[in-house]
Amino acid sequence: MNKLAISVLVSVLCASASMGSAQAAIKKAGVRHAAPAAKVQMVKRTVMVRGHSKIIYQRMSKVNDYSRPTEGDLAGLNLVRDPLDLKSNVALVLDQANSEVLFEKNAGVALPIASITKMMTGLVVVEANQDLDEVLTVTDEDVDREKFSSSRLKVGDQLTRRNMLHIALMSSENRAASALGRNYPGGLPAFVMAMNDKAQSLGMNDTRYVDSNGLSKMNVASARDLAKLVQAAYEHPILREFSTDPKAVVENNGHPVTFGTTNRLVAPNSGWEIGLQKTGFINEAGRCMIMQAIVEGRAVIMVLLDAKGTAARVADATRMKKWLAALRPAFGDNVSGASTSAQSYSGM
Repeated sequence: MNKLAISVLVSVLCASASMGSAQAAIKKAGVRHAAPAAKVQMVKRTVMVRGHSKIIYQRMSKVNDYSRPTEGDLAGLNLVRDPLDLKSNVALVLDQANSEVLFEKNAGVALPIASITKMMTGLVVVEANQDLDEVLTVTDEDVDREKFSSSRLKVGDQLTRRNMLHIALMSSENRAASALGRNYPGGLPAFVMAMNDKAQSLGMNDTRYVDSNGLSKMNVASARDLAKLVQAAYEHPILREFSTDPKAVVENNGHPVTFGTTNRLVAPNSGWEIGLQKTGFINEAGRCMIMQAIVEGRAVIMVLLDAKGTAARVADATRMKKWLAALRPAFGDNVSGASTSAQSYSGM
């Protein structure tokens, strides 16, 4: 009996020690698995009841994006360090002229890409040569019932395909992106198939799309794939224009409505020269951004995924820009020397 009691006591002590060691390891690694802090808010919804729209209010718990681990965190990407101390789990910078890698960090890992999805949505719409002046109507099918994201478009609003595309790229309007996909020949399933087909044709082998707005965490891509998307989208002037507009007035049901950008780096006084961009965010993806920009006279493609905090992706882009500016004199006019000076950080 005494032997049994001693055995049980030893087992308990060993288990406690193991748990303490595991908790210490998690704390040291900086991985947070605590229950997310939630804020309760009332959300306005427009639903269809017997063919008529009806406004209801639902009580929702909004979870702060920094309070739960992203897919990148769960994969351990947050444990990879880089000399620029970026807050993004994934980073990639390419020379646009020759696709030379200037900087990379976890660039081959496929992660949720959130609203960066909308750049592929725009590419498919433009290359399908759909009538941009056709008027599209927001329907109940365009209402987000996965993330319950807000929208300035109401069920029944009517905008041209051009304006839908404009605010989807500039303001990341989810209902506009949904309407664009839904009004493709064959509907949304055919549109998603076209998105995936286009990705394959571009060699985006780590990419998969399941919707046209990026609200699903199942929309995934690697930074290397997204650089190929930027390169392809940049060939279309309308995608460059719409994605880099700081703000625009569009007609909604015949009334002018002002929309603004989700990326403050495109502002005239930002100090940036950006030719194409798209931002994205869902909890699983963190803060994301793709850009084509001119830095010290060099055209570069920049991809930042899974940044923490609302300002982190902008801060990381600024760090990267300063790094590129300091790096440029070492190359002079000979860009072929980039591989000898730039560092690659592709851990995990």
